[in-house]
Amino acid sequence: MGAKQSTSSAKLLIAASGTGGHLFPAIALAQQLPDYSIEWLGVPDRLETELVPQEYPLHQVRMGGVQGRIGFSILRLGQQFFSSIIQIRRLLQRGGFQAVFTTGGYIAAPAIIAARTLGLPTVLHESNALPGKVTRWLSPRCSIVAVGFEAATSYLPKAKTICVGTPVRSQFLTAAEPLDLEIPDNAPVIVVIGGSQGAVAVNQLVRQAAPAWFEAGAWIVHLTGNSDPDANSLSHPQYIHRPFYPHMAALFRRANLSISRAGAGTLTELAITGTPSILIPYPYAAEDHQTYNAQAFVSAGAARLQQQSSLSAEQLQEMVLELIQSPAQLATMGAAAEGLATADSAQKLADVVRGLVG
Repeated sequence: MGAKQSTSSAKLLIAASGTGGHLFPAIALAQQLPDYSIEWLGVPDRLETELVPQEYPLHQVRMGGVQGRIGFSILRLGQQFFSSIIQIRRLLQRGGFQAVFTTGGYIAAPAIIAARTLGLPTVLHESNALPGKVTRWLSPRCSIVAVGFEAATSYLPKAKTICVGTPVRSQFLTAAEPLDLEIPDNAPVIVVIGGSQGAVAVNQLVRQAAPAWFEAGAWIVHLTGNSDPDANSLSHPQYIHRPFYPHMAALFRRANLSISRAGAGTLTELAITGTPSILIPYPYAAEDHQTYNAQAFVSAGAARLQQQSSLSAEQLQEMVLELIQSPAQLATMGAAAEGLATADSAQKLADVVRGLVG
């Protein structure tokens, strides 16, 4: 299988599934526990099936959310839920695991319940300022809940919490790599990143506002995602577009300003690189949690917040022009963003796990 094995007596099951926001912090934690024997719990056909098996043994259970007609969906979900608890409980017993770590989402609830029925310590990491439903429901059953934003603790009054930040990908913690894009050294750079879902509306606003930014001398690096039908509709010498870009740490460090959604992972990376931002929360995020994330950055003076429903291309155009023509203001915002960073978040999270498992 190619998965890492360890001779350590400490054995940990990590339950993290679905999106990069759930997987990357869990992978960062695992990398801080090289002496632990780590195995993974996920769901078929999700991102973990691509990222995890080369590093850690992967176990899978079927677990999802409510879809389709509500009555049949809840019945199916209930069957999956109780079946998953039984499967995970057997896995924990047979595997001799000593603890469970999870990052929330569908897989977290059966994993936490199975662990607690066996008396095993559980650590849940919640990256959002507004904790998800699973976190709010099951946090009192966890040994400890580690949060990415201090604001999250107020929603978890019955849980034992600790603020550790959110772990980031290793490229953000290593020496700065050179940017492999041909951009003049003195040109203002605007980075636009819409996130894995819902980027099209932001992309449209940016393309409409872009001519005025070009005229002001700015370059735009536009990460359009792979679901934008108009991704190739704008062409300009100062415009670089890609569906995705792998060297995000170098790109954020070069950027004078970012326009982005407000997922916890992206905000953590913007904080680590000290990048000022205009945040446009994804309007269909569960319980509007991206707005809560963005507000934490706005309150610190690190970002501007605009709701997509009320934002016009003209407003975005003027806001960006104001900022890129005010280096002092951008510097202040960047310093405020950096002040929100927890560069050693993964190590702090590992210390929490070690403190419980021994």
